Amino acid sequence: MIPIQPEPSLPEEAVQPHDIQHYMRPGTLQLSSLPPLSLYVHLPWCLKKCPYCDFNSHEQRAADLPEQDYLNALMADLESALPLIWGRSVQTVFIGGGTPSLFSPQAIDQLIAGIRARVKLAADAEITLEANPGTFEKDRFKAFRAAGVTRLSVGVQSFNDGYLSILGRVHNRSQALAALEEAALNFETFNLDLMYALPGQTLDDLRSDVATALSFAPPHLSIYHLTIEPNTFFAKHPPAPVDDDLAADMLDLITELTGPAGLQRYEVSAYAKPGHRCAHNLNYWQFGDYLGIGAGAHSKLSFAHRVLRQVRLRDPARYMVQALAGSAIAQENEVKRSELPFEFMLNALRLADGFALPMFAERTGLSINAITAALQEAQARGLMDSDLAHARPTSRGFDFLNDLQALFLPKT
Repeated sequence: MIPIQPEPSLPEEAVQPHDIQHYMRPGTLQLSSLPPLSLYVHLPWCLKKCPYCDFNSHEQRAADLPEQDYLNALMADLESALPLIWGRSVQTVFIGGGTPSLFSPQAIDQLIAGIRARVKLAADAEITLEANPGTFEKDRFKAFRAAGVTRLSVGVQSFNDGYLSILGRVHNRSQALAALEEAALNFETFNLDLMYALPGQTLDDLRSDVATALSFAPPHLSIYHLTIEPNTFFAKHPPAPVDDDLAADMLDLITELTGPAGLQRYEVSAYAKPGHRCAHNLNYWQFGDYLGIGAGAHSKLSFAHRVLRQVRLRDPARYMVQALAGSAIAQENEVKRSELPFEFMLNALRLADGFALPMFAERTGLSINAITAALQEAQARGLMDSDLAHARPTSRGFDFLNDLQALFLPKT
């Protein structure tokens, strides 16, 4: 998922985007080539806001969704952004939210067709749709597959009705089981989302959740530690925290159970069978480019001499009006040269395989010398392994990822 913009304290104002020539002017960076490009589409509505969620999501009954108006706005937004990505091929599409599966299969079909008509989509492009069991009905996932979705990501979080209630989920265990049966039947690649370190959760509870998940033989499993984010209900009314030692034991248990099932941990929170890693998320973690359209969506786009970030207006109603007017951008800035090393490493260090050293220069336009001292310090602390060609976090580095990433913060 795209990083989330904090809730603004004042109403947002639309920013008029620059002409393409502004981004193409000379600058201090020198990128030898542009990275792979992905497209992120944000559908911001859900049936109920979860107490832990800090994504840009808004409660709405499915019957009241402004599907066509929002699709029109998305297409206008995409068309306005085309000059920034002209001639580039889009490798992956991720339709996130909110709860995108609230949208009808017909709307998703129209969305994907509209994207195909406007961008150069790779022939084998991965197209992911996030779905929740609470919006599931028989044959709905089959219809999403027919619409062109190639990968479904099902937000289960837990199979325990008690924990689902604590998390504010709108589905129950039986709905989750039925949804996963349908997903496994219709998708060669699908992702199953779980959470751990839930209030009151025991190792046996987690063992049961993971065992149930593995019974569906998911090609990809995402397992996230429950964290308390600012501007959420849990931030104002925090649940009882899970002991750090118990949380560490839970992570060990997850590793113990997923390995024999053929799932390899390739990212801090992601496990996959060979050939089923999430290409869209890999592009984020390898500091690739992504164009984000939809309310609150973020973009990161590279040019020969600069790296640009944009944020769309968060409020769906304002976004729809402004997108049709050609000005849905709320924020735009170039990434400072001094911040690029940390931004690259913040992503790349999430990968168990790390990164090839030449990729740093390719994606940032900077010399590897910009991170040499921090790499050496990370090695000295036992947090990274590095040679002349590759750098990767050690097991200790994975366990203390925040400490490792902090070594690459800009020096003040």
